[in-house]
This record gives sequence, C-alpha cells and structure tokens, in this order.
Amino acid sequence: MTATVYTVATDDEREQAIAAIEKAVLDGRTAVIPTDTVYGIAADAFSRGGVQQLLNAKGRSRRMPPPVLIADSSVLPGLADDLSADAHALAEAFWPGALTLIVFSQPSLNWDLGETQGTVGLRVPDDELAREILRRTGPLAVSSANRTGQPAATTGDEAVEQLGERVE
Repeated sequence: MTATVYTVATDDEREQAIAAIEKAVLDGRTAVIPTDTVYGIAADAFSRGGVQQLLNAKGRSRRMPPPVLIADSSVLPGLADDLSADAHALAEAFWPGALTLIVFSQPSLNWDLGETQGTVGLRVPDDELAREILRRTGPLAVSSANRTGQPAATTGDEAVEQLGERVE
C-alpha cells in the first residue's frame, strides 16, 4: 500500500479527496484525515479488518483500542448505551471540540475496536472537513497519524513520512 496525497484547495479537489477517503474506508482500508488537533489514521469503525489495519499502521496492540469520531451528537443514541443526562449536556456544551466521551457501547453493535471492556470513546471533531468526511462515511475509528512512540503528525507531510506505506 502506498499513500496518495490529496489537496483540497478547490471544491473539485475537496470532493475528489473526500470520495477517495470514503471509498478507502468503506472498502476496509485506512486513510489519514485532518482532525481538530492532529492528523489521524481513520478506518470504518464497523470494519474489523480496517480497525486491525489501523492498529497495525500505528504499531499498536488490541489492548489500546481507538476512539470513534462521529459527525454530530445525533449519532450518540445509536452508539452509546444508557447515556446519562450529564453526558448529553457535555456533548451539547463542548461538541464539536476536543472532548471525548467514554461511554458503554450499544451491545447490539457489530464492531470490534479491540479490547474495549464494552466501552467506546466518542468525539465530534471541530474540523469541518473531518465532519464532512464523517457525514459520508459514518463513524470512523481514529488514532493519531504516527507510529506509536513518535510525535503525532500535525501536517500531511509528517503523516506521509511516518505512515506512507501503511495507509491508503
């Protein structure tokens, strides 16, 4: 696998990049996307192979499951079980943004994020491109775009440097 880098300076480039990311993750592969903090390796949260590919790219075991990015808080009831009023209030106050809610996942979900003990970290990123991608792909398992132990990628070039052969 060799990474293809896309720019998003024009509407056409943006659409081409989003379509490529959508195709990659829905085909069970990984992609690097921007988030509100750093670049992240993304995989379809419901693709066991995609999530494993994400963990492999990071050099991480299943004992360190990735959080899941969602487009907006309306997705919470479908993913979180028995969500408290406090959790709803936190989501309303701080999403989109750098708040990750650790909740029990819906037991009926067919996903395998690793050894989660029945929980999942959910977040709505404060990055419009990331949320546009999420609206097209659905929930994405995401972890910072770097090899474990290395600094997180804050630019596309840094992500390619660390992960170019490990991501789509």
